[in-house]
Amino acid sequence: MNVETFYFEDDGEIPNNPNLPVLIYRHAFDDPSSIEETFNMHNWKNSWVDGIFDFHHYHSVAHEVIGILEGHASIQLGGPLGKTFTLTAGDVVILPAGTGHKALHISRKFQVVSAYPNGQDYDTLIGDPCERPDNLKRIAQVERPQTDPVYGQQGPLLEHW
Repeated sequence: MNVETFYFEDDGEIPNNPNLPVLIYRHAFDDPSSIEETFNMHNWKNSWVDGIFDFHHYHSVAHEVIGILEGHASIQLGGPLGKTFTLTAGDVVILPAGTGHKALHISRKFQVVSAYPNGQDYDTLIGDPCERPDNLKRIAQVERPQTDPVYGQQGPLLEHW
């Protein structure tokens, strides 16, 4: 498995996270059907299965893991000034609180599973100026996860965060 790390700066709309990188685990799962069970087993819960919104958004009160269950997509991370990534079934993306994300192009059959450390609740913010400065305070207060969603007590998340 290949792990990629990326930092994104606050662009004035999407705050991103100045301290924690986005992590992309390429080909983390040979069998994507086990993604949700694995996340939940490592205490990344409050999971759901669906797609990714086609507008820039972020979460100010929770980190998020996204596992690609089926298909492929071009996803923009970091907001309108961010970077585009192609993700395929079996890939995993870990987004620190505040990180913008949006689906640009998706395959006909595209599905993800998302989850949050300790089953955290999440909000969905879109970069409206009225969200500041409270959102920046909330992002800074989100605790770091105790486990890696794929590897549990060890793994790249614990090394990079």
